[in-house]
Amino acid sequence: MRSVLFRRGRRAAAAVLLALSLAACGEGGGASGGGDSSDPTTLLDPRTKVTITIDCMPPAAKAAELKEWKEDVAEFNKTYPNVTIEGRSTPGQCLEPPRFTAMLKAKSQPDVFYTYFTDLPQVLAENGAQDISAYVHPWSVPLLKDVNPDVLDSLRHKGRLYGLPTSNYTMGLLINRKLFEDAGLDPDAPPRTWEEVRAAARKIAGLGKDIAGFGEYSAGNTGGWHFTAQLYSLGGDVVDASGTRAAFDDRLGRQVARNLHAMRWEDDSMGGTQLLKWGDLQKRIATDKLGMFLAAPDDIAYMVQELGAKYENFGMGPIPGGRNTLAGGNNYMIKQGIAPDKIKAAVAWLSFKFATVGKGQFDWARTKADGLPVGLPQPNFWLGRTKAKDDAARVEHATVPVAHFRTFMDNPVPGKAEPPKAQEIYEILDDVMAGVLTDEDADIDTLLATAAARVDRVLADG
Repeated sequence: MRSVLFRRGRRAAAAVLLALSLAACGEGGGASGGGDSSDPTTLLDPRTKVTITIDCMPPAAKAAELKEWKEDVAEFNKTYPNVTIEGRSTPGQCLEPPRFTAMLKAKSQPDVFYTYFTDLPQVLAENGAQDISAYVHPWSVPLLKDVNPDVLDSLRHKGRLYGLPTSNYTMGLLINRKLFEDAGLDPDAPPRTWEEVRAAARKIAGLGKDIAGFGEYSAGNTGGWHFTAQLYSLGGDVVDASGTRAAFDDRLGRQVARNLHAMRWEDDSMGGTQLLKWGDLQKRIATDKLGMFLAAPDDIAYMVQELGAKYENFGMGPIPGGRNTLAGGNNYMIKQGIAPDKIKAAVAWLSFKFATVGKGQFDWARTKADGLPVGLPQPNFWLGRTKAKDDAARVEHATVPVAHFRTFMDNPVPGKAEPPKAQEIYEILDDVMAGVLTDEDADIDTLLATAAARVDRVLADG
């Protein structure tokens, strides 16, 4: 069921929320004062005592984020004083795929656990996530109708909902504004086609000093990830509509590979060091050694907070080509089999912390006061009036130059989800990217045909 079915206004949703809350407070209770209602269409009785464990509480090293987490728990407990939230901040648990896989297999995930959008098939294969469709309504998540349905659909399987989003991204062209200006290019008008990217890269590389105009990955599955992004930008597909055959060994796949080969070997605009993976391009652009590469907006925060760069040195435009852009994001799922009241408490927490404008992660005034960035175009899963309200608050409290990302924001490109078995496919496509960028005599047709045959076998394995 898509969120567009929920057309009631925010006032009506709020009225329903209040009425149901009052009704719940008047019901008979049991020892906990609220009872364990198995009816998923009712809200959690505020008198019900329940404890939920939640993944990815910020670690002590992230003092500002941890402060905000604790403040939000305290605020949440004003409505639900008997809900105990036990946050977990196991190092790497939120980011390391091997640890995540081991956790799923051992059934040791918390009640509320963090995933990427692309993790849904793996989680379902391990019977790890609760179907929360019956628990998610405009009265349990008041702004549900204003969440982009494409984002919610990434958390659905066969029409059933298995999570709520915390952030989303679409990829664009990240640029170094200083190098653009040094090369005589307009940083407020990033390239919009791959032909323009190639021309701008030549000018930036012409600055010398070991500066590359455009950078790409070709290792650690990130090469295949970016090959996919470039293919999407031209309107292509990695896997066909049936999900059983590779679709990149075609005219558009060859266009991506040949353009990169030309930039690397004919133009010499990509630098001599290749076999790069995530983190390498960020370091180069942060030190004014790279003009541009494909990225999500959160790369900018990483480069400032971890690499010492400055926000004003970067800008973004939409992905060149503009047909589609690779989309992704993060969310929380709820462990299969936990008690109904725990599910209700989890939904209430996720709605408050991650899906309420002006509260939780969207309290931009607090974010600014705590010295964290405000104004980056992410997360941005809102629609309609809610989006307008949140956008205005970001601008009001901005700590980054919002105008530098205006081209990206004002020219949205349709997001397209990652292919099935994405990581396995990306590993195979790494070889295509590595071949193109490290071998001047690379046979592009053979590289693509070989990769396509391997992907066909991966998809045939089910």
